[in-house]
Amino acid sequence: MNTFLAQSSLPFRADYVLYAMSAVVLLVVGSLVLNFGMIYIRALFSGAKVTITELIALRLRRIPVGLIVDGRITAVKSGLPVSIDELSTHFLAGGNIQMVVLALVAAKKAGINLVFDRACAIDLATKGTGKTVLEAVKTSVNPKVIDCPAPTSGKTTIDAVAKDGIVIKAKARVTVRTNLDRFVGGATEETIIARVGEGIVSTIGSSETYKAVLENPDRISKTVLGKALDSNTAFEILSIDIADVDVGGNVGAKLQAEQAEANKLIAQAQAEVRRAAAVATEQEMVARVSEMRARVVEAEAQIPIAIARAFDKGHLGIMDYYRIKNLQADTTMRENIGSEGPESSSPGAPGAKS
Repeated sequence: MNTFLAQSSLPFRADYVLYAMSAVVLLVVGSLVLNFGMIYIRALFSGAKVTITELIALRLRRIPVGLIVDGRITAVKSGLPVSIDELSTHFLAGGNIQMVVLALVAAKKAGINLVFDRACAIDLATKGTGKTVLEAVKTSVNPKVIDCPAPTSGKTTIDAVAKDGIVIKAKARVTVRTNLDRFVGGATEETIIARVGEGIVSTIGSSETYKAVLENPDRISKTVLGKALDSNTAFEILSIDIADVDVGGNVGAKLQAEQAEANKLIAQAQAEVRRAAAVATEQEMVARVSEMRARVVEAEAQIPIAIARAFDKGHLGIMDYYRIKNLQADTTMRENIGSEGPESSSPGAPGAKS
């Protein structure tokens, strides 16, 4: 009985398992058709065939399947053999698939030799700069113009001083073309603007007069172009045009006036030092004169004492004393007469006696 039941249940279980497996297969096939059917068919009819395995791998790696397949379709239709792995690898690296494919197509149409790896490197180099690899390719085909100085710097002209001290205000327009071989690791537009500005300043500074600059503005362009300012940059300078040249102030005269004012202040300071020294010397002389007068007074004070001693010792008589007094009186009178000159004695003159 048990054997019979076991034999009768085997076919039933096999059918159940078979049905279950068929359902799972249908579910998987249906899921694949729903997820990748249209993409697969679009790639197949576009000539950019992809495999289901590649599509599943893209979904497992969380890569937008439609973006990668559309990029491959665009590349293949343009004659560029780009694989799904190359596109997915660049997407995982943070690149822009659409811009890379469009840049490759534009380069091929323009006859520029640009390989996929170089385009990816340029795309990653421009990330976060506001520029794209497509813009780099377009600039390589159609040169662009860079204003010097840059409008974002807040300056409208480049100011330089000629040898005669006159300020020259210049504005330049630089025509550049992208050098794709040096784009990765090359200097950007800011370096071009800085180098051109430096060349303009040095050229104007070496001019003898401002008139020479105004007469031949192309001299600035030729001199700047001859310095190979585009070396180690991402651009190739095609031409430098001086858009405007104007005359500024006379810096040389201003500096000379400031130097003269400084020299005058220095001379005034030195004269003040000499005047102070002279005043000090004069005061010293006055002090010495006062000292000498004090000594004279001191010596004159000794005369009466000496006369008294001469009287005591009998060396001086009374008549001798009177003669000395008369002599002193005569001397004082002569000094008073000599001090009254013609001007002081004339009527109406200051100090004249009435």
